[in-house]
Amino acid sequence: MSAPSRRAVCAIALASVVALSGCARGCTSSQPPIHLNPSMDNQPKARPQSASRFFRNGAAMREPVPGTVAIGGLKEDAVFHTGMGPDGQFVKTNPVTVDQAVLDRGRDRYQIYCAPCHDARGDGKGILFQRGNVPTASFHQEKVLNYADGEIFDVITNGRGLMASYRWPIRPADRWAIVAYVRELERERQARTAAVAAGTR
Repeated sequence: MSAPSRRAVCAIALASVVALSGCARGCTSSQPPIHLNPSMDNQPKARPQSASRFFRNGAAMREPVPGTVAIGGLKEDAVFHTGMGPDGQFVKTNPVTVDQAVLDRGRDRYQIYCAPCHDARGDGKGILFQRGNVPTASFHQEKVLNYADGEIFDVITNGRGLMASYRWPIRPADRWAIVAYVRELERERQARTAAVAAGTR
């Protein structure tokens, strides 16, 4: 084969490779793509809340097995999760061991969730009272001072009067931390009042 013929064959081969590679990557086709494992794209499944004629109740979703508990939903320590003892009464003292870390966490959560209404000192003179003149409880009034710790926890959990429930935004450990911080605010106020009274005498 002569040199010009070899060059022509090489040019044709090179042009064929370029054309085929370009076609494989960018040409459109009316045929569906080839799937080596089509079940990954076309999976038989039931979408949530969809109907189904297969099951007797007509729903594709199955009811949970009786006694099923959601992840994180097992609440074996009733006192910790409700603030009530086995007798159904509010527990007098906080079941959480109170240390500086718990007080710091309680202060942090208090400033986020409680201070806007109850103010930083717990006097009930927060922004809700200042701008809306909405009566807000003071933690230093006799009634609240006599609450059991479990009752304060219950008020945070379920709300009371105009106060909404904080069951979902504040987890139980943080609610107990807030209770500890409220008690600390009360103790500090009582100590200051006693010191002023002693100085006056």
